[in-house]
Amino acid sequence: MDDKIIWCLKQKRGVKIVEPNENLYKAYILKAREALEAMNVNFERKILSWAVSASYYARYFAVYALLSKIGIKSEIHDCTIELFKFLFVDMNKVNIKFYEELKSAKDCRIEAQYYFPDFKSLKLQSTREFVLEIEKLAEQLREKDILELRKKLKSKLI
Repeated sequence: MDDKIIWCLKQKRGVKIVEPNENLYKAYILKAREALEAMNVNFERKILSWAVSASYYARYFAVYALLSKIGIKSEIHDCTIELFKFLFVDMNKVNIKFYEELKSAKDCRIEAQYYFPDFKSLKLQSTREFVLEIEKLAEQLREKDILELRKKLKSKLI
């Protein structure tokens, strides 16, 4: 795990510590909600590959919003996912099932976008719960929590 975070910190578009940004947090939460709506519309119309893609992006944007709120920028999806685990799952701020769902949603998106999967086991129901849980977590973060999370990431810079 730590090796992945260190690798991400070394990448040009990997992980950067920036100023916390409440406006960016709100913008990405809005994008997450829009992706949820797109997921629902595409699912209702039986456009399943796009429903799967929107499901992943709803989750991804929620996590990106959370990182924006604490002042962390990550432009590599795998780095964003590993950061989520490192900062929130490993610190017992969120259940590991959400990390596993995010990783699985990414794999499903790739499968749906580039191949011809069987959609019989499609699990989109948990997407809304994921977004709501991340939003709730972000709203509960206090200044001391943000400082603690940033300190944990900064410890990997040394």
